[in-house]
Amino acid sequence: MESNEPNTTPLLDDQLCFALYSTGLAMNKLYRKLLRKLDLTYPQYLVMLVLWEREGVTVSDIGARLFLDSATLTPLLKRLESAGLVARARSTQDERQVVVSLTGAGRALRRDAAAIQEGVLCAAACAPGDLLALKGQLETLRGKLAGNTGSAD
Repeated sequence: MESNEPNTTPLLDDQLCFALYSTGLAMNKLYRKLLRKLDLTYPQYLVMLVLWEREGVTVSDIGARLFLDSATLTPLLKRLESAGLVARARSTQDERQVVVSLTGAGRALRRDAAAIQEGVLCAAACAPGDLLALKGQLETLRGKLAGNTGSAD
């Protein structure tokens, strides 16, 4: 039975969500390759970036910064702790809070991690200004989408 209605099914290649998804996969594959030298996964690298910016951060602050819940973050932090890169301790002001700090090995890893961003810039083969503009557009889009869904995840 043939329909006379025009095909209204959206095409995959016309979807913003697919462009973001497939770009995310490509980005994760690149980071997996670059981070292999540091023996870090991409989510672990993101946690380390937060801690390299500011030491002694609560688990809830890390989660808010990375848009991750504690159920996702806790096993990740345990693996970083087992690797000797971070230490977790109860807050002295509020023992319900767990504070995460870098160890000496975690601080030292920062030097080696400096090459990661350069590897990403080389692989993207774009002018830094173009990438910065794209980053800004994505952050704006994320903010708008989060405002419409009630959360960023």
